[in-house]
Amino acid sequence: MDQGNTAFLLIAAALVLLMTPGLAFFYGGLVKAKSVISMMMMSFGAMGLIGVLWVLFGYAIAFPAAEGLSAPWAIDWSALGLQSLLETPAGAAFPPLAFVAFQATFAILTVALISGAIADRAKFGAWMVFAGIWAVVVYFPVASWVFNFGLADDGSFAYGGWITYGLQQAFGVGAIDFAGGTAVHINAGAAALALALVLGKRVGFSKGAHVPHNPPFVLLGAGLLWFGWFGFNAGSELAADGTAALAFVNTIAAPAAALLAWLLVEKIKDGKPTSVGAASGAVAGLVAITPACASLTPVWAIVLGLVAGAVCAVAIDLKFKFGFDDSLDVVGIHLVGGLIGTLYLGIFANGTGLIYSGELTQLAVQAIAAFAVLAYSFGLTFVIGFAIQKIMGFRVRNEDEIAGIDTAVHGEDAYKLELV
Repeated sequence: MDQGNTAFLLIAAALVLLMTPGLAFFYGGLVKAKSVISMMMMSFGAMGLIGVLWVLFGYAIAFPAAEGLSAPWAIDWSALGLQSLLETPAGAAFPPLAFVAFQATFAILTVALISGAIADRAKFGAWMVFAGIWAVVVYFPVASWVFNFGLADDGSFAYGGWITYGLQQAFGVGAIDFAGGTAVHINAGAAALALALVLGKRVGFSKGAHVPHNPPFVLLGAGLLWFGWFGFNAGSELAADGTAALAFVNTIAAPAAALLAWLLVEKIKDGKPTSVGAASGAVAGLVAITPACASLTPVWAIVLGLVAGAVCAVAIDLKFKFGFDDSLDVVGIHLVGGLIGTLYLGIFANGTGLIYSGELTQLAVQAIAAFAVLAYSFGLTFVIGFAIQKIMGFRVRNEDEIAGIDTAVHGEDAYKLELV
């Protein structure tokens, strides 16, 4: 066992877990002062629920070992409760439980991302029911499609999900998604769109009606997300090597460029660059580089960041044009940014992209993977959300939304002002 790589993987897992509290701050600063506890609790609720489900059976669904193409929805019965993974096989690079821990943090974060689309108006209990069902029906299987693959001694695929192994067998190249552009960001972004449609618009929804109550929280959250994202991207190499170093550098370059591009668009559109825009631009760049961080040169990572920052800065206004209330721009940043990063690889991926190979095969498989995950996540999320809304009610009453759902749902206030 390589203790250096084991330590690297465990530290990366801790960094990714920190991203969910970081997301809580990022989202918490963007909502009304009367909704900040509700917003942050949805992230912490996901940490508790998904962490337990992952240990009990989530890993067994997401990573079934089998020869050849694994079924679209399979389970490794021996891995229930992680019982078969307690011992490290001879010759393994790291303990199986280190990988279990690393992937658990991805599952937690993906579920938490969706909550931003339904800020200010969702019941906590209904959210927890949704989070559990969605993880089992949507995230665990999609993670298997993307992340579950085994390699033979010669580096070729031995088994895996259809997005990796299956597309490789059909087209000669598999879809590239190094750290979760499809499984995490497109998946969560599509779910966010579906859930926003199910819950409907906030009271008084219009452009400029809902402004962030605490931009310093937003900046703090974005900083924690960026810090944790190094574990997200570089850690996905599962080894402290040159590929991890490339992913690390690209995780600096792309969000830095995206931050600048977002601020430039804000300056042109509104006349003033904002702190919330800087934070949002950095996150958009992080989203876009996630699938691509190990497959681009740093210069092409900068170009990707510029594209993602500019396009996402414009995309967040689509909700006003099309009339869906994606409260904290999960669709505009995660769905759009995930699509940009995933499809960009079809042109600029080292070795197989269009500019290197002269062929569109890589772009084709990237598009198949991206839009298959989008359709699967959107469709099932809409059904799950609609069922919960009809059975137990997903949305709080309008009067509770206006008064502030922190008190109505949690019996707490984020800020206590005492007169002395």
